[in-house]
Amino acid sequence: EMISMGKSLTDAREGGCSGCIEVGAFGKEAYVLTGYLNVPKILEITLNNGIDPVTGKRAGCQSGDPKLFKTYEDVYSAFHTQLNYIVDQKIRVSNYIDTMFAKYSPAPFLSVVIEDCISTGKDYYNGGPRYNTNYIQCTGLGTVTDSLSTLKHHVFEQKTFSLEHVLTAVSNNFKNEEILRQTIVNRTPFFGNDDNFADNIALRVYDDLVKSIDGKPNVKGGKYHLNMLSTTCHVYFGKVMGAMPNGRLAEKSISDGTSPSHGCDINGPSAVIRSLTKLDHTRSGGTLLNQRFLPSLLKRDEDIIKLGKLIRSYFILGGHHIQFNIVDTATLRAAQENPEDYKDLLVRMAGYSDYFNDMNSDLQQEVIDRTENESF
Repeated sequence: EMISMGKSLTDAREGGCSGCIEVGAFGKEAYVLTGYLNVPKILEITLNNGIDPVTGKRAGCQSGDPKLFKTYEDVYSAFHTQLNYIVDQKIRVSNYIDTMFAKYSPAPFLSVVIEDCISTGKDYYNGGPRYNTNYIQCTGLGTVTDSLSTLKHHVFEQKTFSLEHVLTAVSNNFKNEEILRQTIVNRTPFFGNDDNFADNIALRVYDDLVKSIDGKPNVKGGKYHLNMLSTTCHVYFGKVMGAMPNGRLAEKSISDGTSPSHGCDINGPSAVIRSLTKLDHTRSGGTLLNQRFLPSLLKRDEDIIKLGKLIRSYFILGGHHIQFNIVDTATLRAAQENPEDYKDLLVRMAGYSDYFNDMNSDLQQEVIDRTENESF
């Protein structure tokens, strides 16, 4: 991964994980995360011809009136146009911020300890380090994939519903449309189930994200790259969105990192890792995958061995990062009701751990909503 990000073999071997799931060249790199990108929001804006339906304000370019879309390719082409426009705007703003940091907020201590700053006579924020990398952290791959899969499968191939019907239901948060919503939730190929219909859509979105970001110049002589990390932003991002075509309701969390949508990976963790490893993880600076298991799944020694094999298989197949919560929903609910009895309950959030009782109710609910796996 680091070699594909421009590091030498020696520097790559001396580097490693430099954050939650990111990898970098230790002591030689200005590794700057330039903020998060809400990919499902881009689709939401696309389906409203550049208008954010939550605020009613223009947030993107005019990518086409969705009422005139006749094919799935019309939808995806508009999404692709909107994606490139918004990424370009984000990079323009990030470059301005980096210019301000270099001019008004130097980091002399960092510049002393990061290689090449002294020899080049440049500050850490002004192109001094050997590597000057900007990463855009993208999230919501599962949500955007499942929404596109819904439109492709139900509207344009099976013709179960018209595009106008789906978009009207989405704009009304599926009010009085529970039959439509349940049909989508239960009869759509979703990402994370080793189903090529959905997985190929995820591959296309991921590929276009990489192409829209990777290699674009920053103001420090380095380049922009992609990583798939949400931290906790996927919960906030959901708060500023309406419903989505995949049946997700307004203000609910979107999917994190590259994880499948909540409750949609129904074929077990083995299918999840097969879906995820269809992506080329070396094209990013890191990818986040969350999984949740019932404690009963790991009671025996042979169960621990199975978990080890699952993890090894993921990395052999090309995965980058995977983390687990071994806790059942009943325990999480009990911790919400009686927090004083669960002061030591730790959960994995997104590349880091936190005490469950220290998290707000929205973050707690996001962990609860993750698929509860009962088998491998």
